[in-house]
Amino acid sequence: MLDRLRAVLVEDHTIVREGLRPLLEGRGVEIVGEAGDGLEAVKLAKELKPDLVIMDLMLPRLSGIEAARRIRKHLPNVKIIMLTIHDEPPFVFKSLEAGANGFLVKESPLDELIAAIKAVMAGETYLSSNFPRTLLGSYAKHRQRGKKTDEFALLTKREREILQYIAEGYTSPRIAQALFISRKTVENHRANIMEKLNIHDTAGLVRYAIKIGLVE
Repeated sequence: MLDRLRAVLVEDHTIVREGLRPLLEGRGVEIVGEAGDGLEAVKLAKELKPDLVIMDLMLPRLSGIEAARRIRKHLPNVKIIMLTIHDEPPFVFKSLEAGANGFLVKESPLDELIAAIKAVMAGETYLSSNFPRTLLGSYAKHRQRGKKTDEFALLTKREREILQYIAEGYTSPRIAQALFISRKTVENHRANIMEKLNIHDTAGLVRYAIKIGLVE
């Protein structure tokens, strides 16, 4: 059933990728690309147009949640499974909102990952078997309550990038250098982020980024 299924594997720990690759290929999944960070994942997905992306939640440069959101925007039919050590419901909800089709904890056996792949490729939503069956219902209620006004959705693409850099401990000069913009522009973006999120200091921005799963 998995023959000719083309997948991109996204994981920042090389040893994990090297361990997963032969296991998946042994079950008929063709790994057409690998990425070690979120930005590379988006780039590879756009170039390779895989059937499936298996992606870690916490990634350098761009979180798995934001990478999933960008991949979904460019490839509406691709299936995305988040593979992570984090099993808290907020991470599940954020992942599903970003466009993930499945959410699996890394302690799951290989057979469950294969089951998840088959399920999402069949158009289903798959959650780890250790989650309560009521979790999807809770997610539906969460969606109905409306978090379309979620502050994060108010941030521009550039502001989200800068928030991630701030949360990873980058100073304004380092962010300016990384993004090839001026320090003043970074400071302006920082001020806009704080205003939109109603947060008044850097520590608050870091706590917010951790809360929404942007960084660990």
